[in-house]
Amino acid sequence: MTVTAIAEHTHLPKSLALVEDELPKVHPADTKVASRFLQSRLSKQHIQKQHALLARKDAELLLPDVPGGLEAEGELERTWKVGQEDIVKEIGLETSRSQRDIKLDGGPYTLRWTRNGRHLAIAGTSGHVATFDWQKGNVLAELQLRESVRDITFLHDYTMFAVAQKKYVYIYDASGVELHRLSTHVDVNRLEFLPYHFLLVSVGNSGYLKYQDTSTGQMVTELRTKMGACATMCQNLHNAVINLGHQHGSVTLWVPNMPKPAVQLQAHLGPVTGLAVDAKTEGRYLASAGLDSKVKIWDSRNWGKCVKEWQPLESGSGGIVEWSGRGLLAFSRGRRVNVYAPNTLLDGSAKPPALYMSHHLPVQTCSIRFRQFEDVLAVGHAAGFSTIIIPGSGEPNPDSFEADIYETRTGRREREVRSLLDKLQPDMISLDANFIGSVASAPKRPYAAAPVPFSRLARTERLQIQGKSDEPMEQDEEDEEEDTQDTSKPEKERLKMRGKGKSMKRFLRKKRKNVIDPATVAIKAKMAAIKEQQEKRKQAAEGSLQPERKGALSRFHKT
Repeated sequence: MTVTAIAEHTHLPKSLALVEDELPKVHPADTKVASRFLQSRLSKQHIQKQHALLARKDAELLLPDVPGGLEAEGELERTWKVGQEDIVKEIGLETSRSQRDIKLDGGPYTLRWTRNGRHLAIAGTSGHVATFDWQKGNVLAELQLRESVRDITFLHDYTMFAVAQKKYVYIYDASGVELHRLSTHVDVNRLEFLPYHFLLVSVGNSGYLKYQDTSTGQMVTELRTKMGACATMCQNLHNAVINLGHQHGSVTLWVPNMPKPAVQLQAHLGPVTGLAVDAKTEGRYLASAGLDSKVKIWDSRNWGKCVKEWQPLESGSGGIVEWSGRGLLAFSRGRRVNVYAPNTLLDGSAKPPALYMSHHLPVQTCSIRFRQFEDVLAVGHAAGFSTIIIPGSGEPNPDSFEADIYETRTGRREREVRSLLDKLQPDMISLDANFIGSVASAPKRPYAAAPVPFSRLARTERLQIQGKSDEPMEQDEEDEEEDTQDTSKPEKERLKMRGKGKSMKRFLRKKRKNVIDPATVAIKAKMAAIKEQQEKRKQAAEGSLQPERKGALSRFHKT
């Protein structure tokens, strides 16, 4: 009776509600199999294949073309008016647990997620450092360093993390044990880790951008920016290029194999306080915020023109920006965090982008980080840190080969070994990530190679040219030379100007033709006289000019 009552009001998916009568069976006459047992086996295999096809169609629902998010029903309704309390009531229980507000005394706090978004690291300016397994809700390590801490970042996975402390940079393991002290990284403000190159990048008050290889422990390079102290840095996940924001409002792009910035851009009229690169568009767009109270978006294909520029209405100066996996831009300044919709950020209009969501905090914010593959935004502030839910911000279809959110201990070890074997060299970092595999064009050589001077020839060759050697050149070599001369096309000999680099001619070239200078006139007259004497001597040597006969009284002749 209970089963009948439940069956009237429920239904199963198509892949589970199939019966054998609904699927076409393999008839014995079609297969021409005499054995009943073999016929039954073939029929079962056919049914299993049909089940698999229908189950595959149901699995396609896990890859939606349109991402989720907040949608306004009417013209008077606005998505930014929806609060966190209203969102928690309507979403699932597992996602609602991600909305937390943790109060701590060591703030303000800087946050950093791992690549798969499972672990979180926090660092307070007073020296409080901790790491969490956010999926299980466990604290992995907690340290009280008793000195100022400026930044924190995970290395290749959650088992190691680097902390920029008051003087040096230290590396700790998952349990909080100190592993290394990087004494070459002094007075560091920001840290970044390049996962495909195993490079730890730091920049600080000294103005040096340093690359440290964490797999070998060697210092790859130290680049002097020559732009003073730097406190803003981010990386482009697509091509591993480091972006720096400086105090005079410029933004520079750096690669480890160039001593100067690959791109230098005057972005703001004041110091740059926030930088972020959009990973959804393969690092094409860069968002920047400065003390001039403006937020700008730049296109890497054309740095000369700003794609979008607006001035948020929140009070205060500066700000922090961050891109999500779905292209939403978060901007934090003062006590408010604003999230802008992606369809209005790159529309090309002069209007400010539409506000998607807004969240107010009771204290000042200092760090914002989107969690990968989840609709969660972590905000670090002076009283601890908070996590808010931003529907539609996370990528719902993660690539398990890049970052597995359900990674086991064995899978982590396998991924670590494979990533070390596939590690890229620092010289491969470039603005154009597609230059690898391209074929270089053949060099154009319009002129023939210069002949070898007589003084640089071998002694035997000099003697042969002078005719003092009795050993003639081998016949084979002569034949080879004749063959090469016959087959190769004659190349034009480059005509070189003799005496072009003399000091007197350089002096005359600098003078303008329309300016009468007595020194220049005297020099030209002297050179003309010398040239005339040379011509007379040449003609006299050839016999075409008879030398003048001077008598005894010619000295008294007036010219």
